[in-house]
Amino acid sequence: MRLVKYFKKTFICIILITNMQAEIFEGYTLFTPLDYSQVSVITYLIDNDYNIIQNWYHDYGPASMPYLMPDSSIIYPFRVPFPTMEAGGVGGGIQKQTWDGDILWEYTFSDDIYQHHHDVEPLPNGNILIIVWERKSAQDAYDMGREIISNPINQMWSSAILELDPLSGNIVWEWHLWDHLVQDIDQDLPNYGIISENPQLFDINCGPVGTNAGGPQGANADWIHLNAINYNPHLDQIVISSRLQNEIYIIDHSTTTEEAAGHSGGNMGKGGDFLYRWGNPGNYDRGTSSDKILHWQHGVNWIDPNYPGGNNILIYNNNHFEGEEEHAAVIEISPPMDSDGNYIILDEEPFGPNNLEWICSEDFATPMQGGAFRLPNGNTLVTQTHTSRIIEVDETGNNLWEFEFEPEFGGSWIARAQKYSLSYLNNQILGDLNSDTLLNILDIVILVNIILSNDNYNSVGDLNQDGSNNILDIVNLANLILN
Repeated sequence: MRLVKYFKKTFICIILITNMQAEIFEGYTLFTPLDYSQVSVITYLIDNDYNIIQNWYHDYGPASMPYLMPDSSIIYPFRVPFPTMEAGGVGGGIQKQTWDGDILWEYTFSDDIYQHHHDVEPLPNGNILIIVWERKSAQDAYDMGREIISNPINQMWSSAILELDPLSGNIVWEWHLWDHLVQDIDQDLPNYGIISENPQLFDINCGPVGTNAGGPQGANADWIHLNAINYNPHLDQIVISSRLQNEIYIIDHSTTTEEAAGHSGGNMGKGGDFLYRWGNPGNYDRGTSSDKILHWQHGVNWIDPNYPGGNNILIYNNNHFEGEEEHAAVIEISPPMDSDGNYIILDEEPFGPNNLEWICSEDFATPMQGGAFRLPNGNTLVTQTHTSRIIEVDETGNNLWEFEFEPEFGGSWIARAQKYSLSYLNNQILGDLNSDTLLNILDIVILVNIILSNDNYNSVGDLNQDGSNNILDIVNLANLILN
């Protein structure tokens, strides 16, 4: 692996970037490259100087990005060998690994009804939100008002969100798009309605089924193609991104499963209906193609309320400037809300806003995946997927730091990456006994002295997590350093 740092090729620009080093957010960056050579699948945690703090080995390639947990474990969504439904971003498996790489649990979601794909979202209570395709037959679709057009469908993959309790293995909450459809084709069906008067529902006749719809995947029954999910613990709401429909949607997570299947209940009183949608108002007949802002977007997430831009939403818009060579942009929006927390929409008007809070359109365009996350100091971490580049920009768009992953053989791509503060793990990276964020001989010396002096137990030096400091911890630490 080679991590390459980029500088401009003039002395002036080198000085400029050097002077901006103090503005780089100090933290650890987590990512999993999909290596085309398939020699190995490894998740990396690196610091700003490209030192590898830790890595995790996997049997299967990533479906999206991994998540670092405060207990130093990772949540890893991966691709199963034989998925039951296959399109771009296919996954099927989710596992949790300890800091040392031991698998704590692993689940597969790949059967005749459901196929996990793309993203997952760890929740504060330890549960995991999972995006799945939900297989529907052609007759199912026609019974819900899907119009029979020149190319009849064979089946239709709708979307659902499942909440997994990994301790029990049970699904404890679920939401299905199929419960929130509207159509204006057949008045005899129960979901008949005027599309423009029901922005809280999705038009079942919106968008093609059975083609690649302009995407990288081949012909299939993918209809919505959700590609990212994020949870807001302050609102108890979920935001999801649909690549094929060029929209983002917010739903209420405070509902019960029964309420999520209906149109009332939950904190907002609207059940599982959309609380908010944005990016393509033509989908609900409150705009035209000229009003569409999102094009193949990925990586939607709320900004932490304690960060600059807090409570706004960041979106990686892959085709923001249609027709231009470098067309991607990271955009930030502030959904309009009233004093009761309701998202504002006026009669016959689409959901706002009409203006962006922030936009950055530097040289990080990618035709596939990609994403952006706001950092505590106001910088934004951007992933250019197909080049395996991760870039940190400031609020004015200046490129402060970046690297590129280059495998030993062939090419690779990185779906998305996240950066965590040095204090995220409570400054307790296992084995880093002198807190310099590196694992080296100095840590071994400290650990040896702790053991020889029968000093108090040190959890950072307990690499095998057996509740004591002993020779086995020294062996484990030495192996980490050698690796």
